Amino acid sequence: MKVSPGKRIEPLLFLMPFLIGLFIFTVYPFVNVIIISFRENYRVLSGTSTGLGFENYRFIFTDRDFISALRNTGLYVLFTVPISTALSIFFAVLLNQKLRFTGLFQTAFFMPMVTSVTAVGLVWKWFYNFDFGLFNFLLSLFGVRAINWLNDPNYALTSIVIFGIWSILPFTIILVLSGLQSVNPQYNIAAKVDGAPSWLIFYRITLPLLSPTIGLVLIINVISTSKVFMELFPLFNGMPGPGFSLYTVVYYLYDMFYLKWRLGPAAASAVILFLIVFAFTMIQLFIQRKWKHF
Repeated sequence: MKVSPGKRIEPLLFLMPFLIGLFIFTVYPFVNVIIISFRENYRVLSGTSTGLGFENYRFIFTDRDFISALRNTGLYVLFTVPISTALSIFFAVLLNQKLRFTGLFQTAFFMPMVTSVTAVGLVWKWFYNFDFGLFNFLLSLFGVRAINWLNDPNYALTSIVIFGIWSILPFTIILVLSGLQSVNPQYNIAAKVDGAPSWLIFYRITLPLLSPTIGLVLIINVISTSKVFMELFPLFNGMPGPGFSLYTVVYYLYDMFYLKWRLGPAAASAVILFLIVFAFTMIQLFIQRKWKHF
């Protein structure tokens, strides 16, 4: 049956508001940032520059703060993502069982999702307090000396990693829990009938069937943790750690753009962050395809 031109255009008309918004708020800023990253001595008020080149990239890769930001962001992702994923699998398995007070525990785990990061950060700042903090009190019970969590550069990254793990656990648990509930229980029942122990059932059946969900969790968490920024403000009073020792890539971008008005290096750092995250995402997708064996 021949479709009239009006019927062909009608779906496009429905999509037009979305496509216009996508272009204005996503495509155009993305392309504009890439262009600005190559414009040397760019001035935002006049929109002028001295030419095109790689000066902005040369600058950031010779800037000690940017190198420190790459290292800190990489370490943050390296520690936060695997630990939070492992913990989320553990808690999701517990929540998936028919235990008493499951609803209460689900509410406790998911509470951070409906709480402001800044408000929660202030509570964690009290936890890290050197004189009256909860963590140092718990350490004192085991005879460990108090740690200056927020003022010692040696422990600043540890502090933000612990806070980061706690903050992304709720969403990660929800994803893993949804993956567990989609696993056909007949596989586990058949394995139990054959006499397989619980740990072997989880390792040989549940975990492989859960691999697509775990892959999705890893990709989402790598992207979100690579953009670590808001966590610094409540803990370190808006500064990148004690003595500026905890620069992250996004904080470096913020510092260059909003505080120093150097848009070229800021745009270049944004492009580098995008390329790194994109590369890791592609690697994870490749590994995930190889991991699936069912």
